[in-house]
Amino acid sequence: MQKTIWVLLIALTFLNCKNNTDSDVAIAVEKESLQQDSPFVWEGANLYFLLTDRFNNGDTSNDVNFGRTKETGKLRGFEGGDIKGITQKVKEGYFTDLGINAIWMTPIVEQIHGGTDEGTGVTYGFHGYWAKDWTKIDPNYGTKEDLQELVKEAHAKGIRIVLDAVINHTGPVTEKDPVWPDEWVRTDPQCKYDNYENTVTCTLVANLPDIKTESNEDVELPPQLVEKWKAEGRYEEEVKELDAFFERTGHPRAPRFYIMKWLTDYITEFGVDGYRVDTVKHTEEHVWQEFRKECDYAFNEYKKNNPDKVLDDNNFYLVGEVYNYGISGGQMFDFGDKKVNYFEPESFHSLINFEFKWNSKEMDYEALFKRYSEVLNNDLKDYGTMNYLSSHDDGSPFDASRQKPYETANKLLLSPGTSQVYYGDESARSLIVEGTVGDATLRSFMNWDSIANQPRTKEVLEHWQKLGQFRANHPAVGAGLHQMITESPYVFYRSLSTNHFNDFVVIGMDLKKGQKVLDVSKVFKEGDKLHDAYSGQDITVTDGKAVVSSEYNMVLLEKK
Repeated sequence: MQKTIWVLLIALTFLNCKNNTDSDVAIAVEKESLQQDSPFVWEGANLYFLLTDRFNNGDTSNDVNFGRTKETGKLRGFEGGDIKGITQKVKEGYFTDLGINAIWMTPIVEQIHGGTDEGTGVTYGFHGYWAKDWTKIDPNYGTKEDLQELVKEAHAKGIRIVLDAVINHTGPVTEKDPVWPDEWVRTDPQCKYDNYENTVTCTLVANLPDIKTESNEDVELPPQLVEKWKAEGRYEEEVKELDAFFERTGHPRAPRFYIMKWLTDYITEFGVDGYRVDTVKHTEEHVWQEFRKECDYAFNEYKKNNPDKVLDDNNFYLVGEVYNYGISGGQMFDFGDKKVNYFEPESFHSLINFEFKWNSKEMDYEALFKRYSEVLNNDLKDYGTMNYLSSHDDGSPFDASRQKPYETANKLLLSPGTSQVYYGDESARSLIVEGTVGDATLRSFMNWDSIANQPRTKEVLEHWQKLGQFRANHPAVGAGLHQMITESPYVFYRSLSTNHFNDFVVIGMDLKKGQKVLDVSKVFKEGDKLHDAYSGQDITVTDGKAVVSSEYNMVLLEKK
């Protein structure tokens, strides 16, 4: 991955005051000697995570496929969301208005055709994690043409597309979906999660066949895939491509390499920018080095073959889901009997940080921001962490009842690291749905009606939009070094410097409505013209101070 080059902050003078945990924030930014627009930096990206099936229905004609018509548990069937629906919102500017510069969508490969009851009612693979055929997009989500259009339209607005990769398991066995051959999968034992082996060499849950990712033995294609591809008239083409892949790489025809080939095809064909990788700790760590190598090769091939479609010189992005990983572990994840580094050598650029929601509950702003800046610029220097406060499978979100949408925005969007906005965070979509069982309560359809008709929702969304746009425009917010200036009012400083870009940010909190006086002398020069992106007014620095009069408790200042 492209490394971010850091420099030390300029010396700052500290004033004695008290800590403040209020959600009101003021921000000021200076760019010095800029030679270009703000660069995209994965370490500070503002990433939007959505369930493809639950975000927006852009094509009602593809809502039912493969006879998936059984009555399901509540929110456990397909709801109609699709790729066209995402593209529609890209074109409308929804993501741009929200300051989103990367979209992570749940897996779009063809899912099992049948449903299964895991004790929560009949469930179909609406979530995308029950693969049947990695080589084809599930028609419930759309077509290849739909994906091509999404990538094209997103890239036109500077938005990256991150798909979701599953390598360690197939979908469950149903009456329509036979188990894969023994040389491909194991169906027992079930994982106990009490040591390394009982987490890796086992099935995640009952009836979720585990790919034998440890195997280096040559295996034939599963007969159900051979039959399917022949019926679809593409068997010879798929085999020809596989032969070319194995000849080029020299890899054995082992199960994991088939899946890597199928997944990296989405890079070379569509130009997607990254993968979020599922269930990382349930697969041998060397597998991710192999996957990283193939992803990098595929991305370079795409860039070489499509120079007019290249956004920038960022490398392919890999972020891993090591369940329960937290930044307290630094680069290591502890299985109890073994510690594993999923960052080096040449594995993941970033890991999802399951600790952030707890830190956000326990810490005030300064403690939270200082901690993350220290870790990211020391133990995790040149790597990243993806912070979230709610997600699709975390039953203990930061604010399930959505009583603190402003605090959620402030802590998520102003913390160092990559921010993961879960669909509906910005609109206070409820994470408590009556009648659901388990993680279904987290996966309701996007609350577009509330956004359109509820004044309170519109106010919350506007706050997220202003912070999100500011974060996207100023990578120092997420990828910069943090330093407190004063405790009361709480004011801090962020700086990001690379060979070609300098970004300096001053952030203050707990400002009163009406006239607000900010000492910006450590950052801005006398007479500098500033713009408050929150209220829309312009300000001139006088006597080292910026004076803003507005009805808001937040000020977003940037140099004009």
